[in-house]
Amino acid sequence: MLAIDLGGTKTKVGLVYFSGKVFYRTYLSTRFYVRSRETLISALVEACREILKVNNLSSRQIAGIGIGLPGPINFAKGMVNFLPNIPHWKNTPLKSIFEKRIRIPVFIDNDVNLITLAEGRFGAGKGAKNILCMTLGTGVGGGLIIDGKLYRGASFSAGEIGHMPLNESGPRCNCGGIACLESYVGNNAILRLAKGVFKNPDITLEQLSRLALNNKNPKAIKIWQDVGTKIGLALTGVVNVFNPERIVIGGGVANAGRYLFEAIRKTVAKRAMPTQRAIVKISPAKLANDAGLIGAMLLVKEGLRLKD
Repeated sequence: MLAIDLGGTKTKVGLVYFSGKVFYRTYLSTRFYVRSRETLISALVEACREILKVNNLSSRQIAGIGIGLPGPINFAKGMVNFLPNIPHWKNTPLKSIFEKRIRIPVFIDNDVNLITLAEGRFGAGKGAKNILCMTLGTGVGGGLIIDGKLYRGASFSAGEIGHMPLNESGPRCNCGGIACLESYVGNNAILRLAKGVFKNPDITLEQLSRLALNNKNPKAIKIWQDVGTKIGLALTGVVNVFNPERIVIGGGVANAGRYLFEAIRKTVAKRAMPTQRAIVKISPAKLANDAGLIGAMLLVKEGLRLKD
């Protein structure tokens, strides 16, 4: 399978076996191509063609292409509704555009839905039937597996935990909402806070994590604890309503590690209802950067109804 994991900053394109093994991958900078929708689509098509060429494959040898995108997707129609952090993509019929150019069956879905599929089948959610998967990065996304099946919702938009409002008023979110979780715990929000606390305009999330984990810097630890508490509050509502067995958390921000996860678990344990909190296990994702590609492969299998 050809698999594409389109991110707000970086896009991964790869070849994936049915077994879940990614045996070839390449990268491109999303930001370099976002000046227009056409520019980015052409770059993705060319990346697929280049992978086929490098691996001496023809399009007839590829069962399908799975594409994960960071925003609301109409899975049934192959339509991108919009991408909160990438401009110019409103109401884009990506499936039909891509299939006309590359002559391979194409299936598209929200990127976190695909990560959820991958973590549920091969990763930290393996063996569980009710899973919430959450990704923390440029945006904050979520995906749901209910009774062993990916749950997309009535308009294929379920799982958007990053756009749950935390307060009645607050910062405006890229989705158009106010005081969304993403506005407080997305990359940009954390960096704005860290730059102010440390009076350092060049501080990175990696440096902030090292300050907390390696140097035990109290200011850095508090930032990650505050971020974890906000995430825990949002997850408490999900735990009470959805009653999952597993919550899997991935994405770049999740690399902050101990202090972030301690605060998340402590908040859920304190605030969630007793029956629900007793069963839920909160774990870091296992598949790291390959989760989106593996999930894209599973999406194609689902779309073509292929069996192992």
